[in-house]
Amino acid sequence: MKKESAWQTPRGMSRRHFMSHVAGASALLGSSLALGNSLQAHAAELKRRGKAAILLWMGGGPSTIDLFDLKPGASTGGPFRPIATSGDVQICEHLPLLAQNMDKLSIVRNMSTREADHTRGTYYMQTGFVPQPNIEYPSYGSVISHQLHSARQDLEIPPFISIGGGSEGPGFLGMAWAPFVVDSNGNVQNLNMGVEANRLAERVQALKALETRFIKQNRGPAAAEHAAVIQKTLNLMTSQQMDAFRVEREPEQMRERYGNNNFGRGCLMARRLVETGVSFVEVNFGGWDNHQNIFPTLQNNRLPNLDQGMSALVEDLSQRGMLQDTAIIWMGEFGRTPRINGDTGRDHWARCWSVVVGGAGLKPGIAVGQTNEDGTAVEGASYSSENLMATICKALGISLSTTFTSTSGRPIKIANGAKPIDELFG
Repeated sequence: MKKESAWQTPRGMSRRHFMSHVAGASALLGSSLALGNSLQAHAAELKRRGKAAILLWMGGGPSTIDLFDLKPGASTGGPFRPIATSGDVQICEHLPLLAQNMDKLSIVRNMSTREADHTRGTYYMQTGFVPQPNIEYPSYGSVISHQLHSARQDLEIPPFISIGGGSEGPGFLGMAWAPFVVDSNGNVQNLNMGVEANRLAERVQALKALETRFIKQNRGPAAAEHAAVIQKTLNLMTSQQMDAFRVEREPEQMRERYGNNNFGRGCLMARRLVETGVSFVEVNFGGWDNHQNIFPTLQNNRLPNLDQGMSALVEDLSQRGMLQDTAIIWMGEFGRTPRINGDTGRDHWARCWSVVVGGAGLKPGIAVGQTNEDGTAVEGASYSSENLMATICKALGISLSTTFTSTSGRPIKIANGAKPIDELFG
């Protein structure tokens, strides 16, 4: 048969304010860190702690018509050619390593969304809701880490990690479920404040006393949430699980396999974090807003890094027996126009485009849905951001009947009450 084709500071608390507490904790407690090779020493205990998700976020809007839904021979097709893969799909010729792992992934080719602006599209794809002025919805990472965290009582580092920034916040779930943002080397920022340890300890105790008084006076959830952040910060700075951020401790061969670039290191860190018990990791890889010079940019820059890092992550999770419990989502805020601008670029396009998913029991190696011969429209049924989010939640064992209550008292159903993509199950 022929193969076919709680931790990034949210509104209401400034980053400088939050980081001052992190910095203080570091100055006070940094000398007690003894990370060593703790992950290796406790590898058996740390592996496969339950369900998790990794979002590979392609900020800017990747040209999925050139990556995962090619149209060779069409006027919209561009110069790239499709190649056969290990799954029952074809993908871009410039993704040869990923092609070898498509038996573990599937493509949803009939995404059709309604937000072609970067800010609105990012919000919609990362929350499952269109932006509204009177309510802030939580992102994928906040929802999933909130729902899965109860099974990880021994996790000492944040349950939602964003590598490279770019994630939406926790919305009405509160700051305890905001992303903890690091760069691809595991750095938050310079945490050395130069404050003497005994003086800082006094300040910490005074702050705790002040916040305890506010909590007892029942002045709303802000004081309790703020106190929880500080306590988590103190716990964080002494935890041996912080070693998960140190990708440089991986063997050189492993680091070379993922790629010596921000995306490659981010993917390697994501595997280490999930292995440690983190519920949700987002790896940000921007640079996809290619209005001009798109084909050389993709061929020489974006695609080699994507191919190496993503294929290594999928293969590594599979070899370690972790892929069956870990959902992978590859997506941006939208796709790009079938029409090519003067043979140099493509504009924003939300009407029909693709995402890639895998792991966590999702059916692998297939293409769900299709677009027409020139990629200008979905043929048949289409799927939305809400459908995709419902799919990931179902794969992770999160009940789709889950209902949250917003700060205004409004009931909010998970994934906006959408149905999952049935073709990816069974």
